[in-house]
Amino acid sequence: MFHQMTDPALNDSCTGSTSGCNRSADGDALQLPTFSTAAKVRVIITFSLCAVSAVCNLVVLWAASNGGKRKSHVRILIMNLTVADLLVTFIVMPVDAVWNITVQWQAGDVACRLLMFLKLVAMYSCAFVTVVISLDRQSAILNPLGISEAKRKSKIMLTVAWTMSVILSLPQMFIFHNVTITVPENFTQCTTHGSFVQRWQETLYNMFTFVCLFLLPLVIMIFCYTRILVEISSRMARNNLVSKDVYLRRSHNNIPKARMRTLKMSIVIVTSFIVCWTPYYLLGLWYWLFPEKMEETVSHSLTHMLFIFGLFNACLDPITYGLFTIHLHQGLKRCCRTANTRTDLENNTCFVHMTRLSSHLHNASGGYHTDKEEVNDDSRSRPIIPVSKM
Repeated sequence: MFHQMTDPALNDSCTGSTSGCNRSADGDALQLPTFSTAAKVRVIITFSLCAVSAVCNLVVLWAASNGGKRKSHVRILIMNLTVADLLVTFIVMPVDAVWNITVQWQAGDVACRLLMFLKLVAMYSCAFVTVVISLDRQSAILNPLGISEAKRKSKIMLTVAWTMSVILSLPQMFIFHNVTITVPENFTQCTTHGSFVQRWQETLYNMFTFVCLFLLPLVIMIFCYTRILVEISSRMARNNLVSKDVYLRRSHNNIPKARMRTLKMSIVIVTSFIVCWTPYYLLGLWYWLFPEKMEETVSHSLTHMLFIFGLFNACLDPITYGLFTIHLHQGLKRCCRTANTRTDLENNTCFVHMTRLSSHLHNASGGYHTDKEEVNDDSRSRPIIPVSKM
């Protein structure tokens, strides 16, 4: 998490390294961070995004898990991405918001290490699962006959993605810890201060995290979709893709249409990840290379906005899934049909009771229906009761 590794200038609540809180370039008395107006706006927006993301991702997770007994590997990929987004929703967002409110760290050293570890796991998992989706789409387009092995390959890639997310996040538990200063007053922060002997070592660690968390996934995703576009263009140029697609659409096989829909969905997911997080990661890169220049140029409000814009990606993924797949639509329709069926059943039951009561009262008063209907072709007749027609 880059906003946890940078100077307090990136966060008015000083949720980054307290090295900036412990020193002054001029040797003057330090000004401890406060709960500024920008931080208050950040907290409000973060909690709002947390609520929206939680609802959307839980709905998608429910729809994907109840879409049938046999789950396609694409749906399994989406479920893993949803779980990663839920980690961001329930760990990254609340911790960031509460930390801005309390200004200093008040959860203790164990929580400091554990939460910093989980936050980076959430960020890594989002990036790596998105990469797995890109690799899966590349395999589906370039090797359309390998569908039988796609599910097995996707499971292997997902296992690697989650394992690497945990392994690469483990250093967080050792470099983050509680640091307390007494001047100008007691102030405790969860930070990396003191874990590195020299500044270049921390910069190297941050750059390694930047490469693994953003740069490498970005290169892989661009490579995958470039190959996909080149392959599609070459097929269209040979008039093979168009003719094959038209032929299959005339038959009962809609695999090419479904595959293109999934491809479009994955492109939107990757694009939203890149668009949402690129500005913030570039800001972190700027700080590590030229911290003084960045502090003079970039305002605190802008850094708040860029981080919130990155969190918005967790809300876009379930929306994208809902727009490009029919599983969510079918799940919601089933839910609505179930609710309507229950309502109709209750209404019909009430109508039956009312009809029977009316018939009973009418018979008790000596009145009978004059209209008769035949039963089993015999000569007996009975009163017509509306229940028999329901």
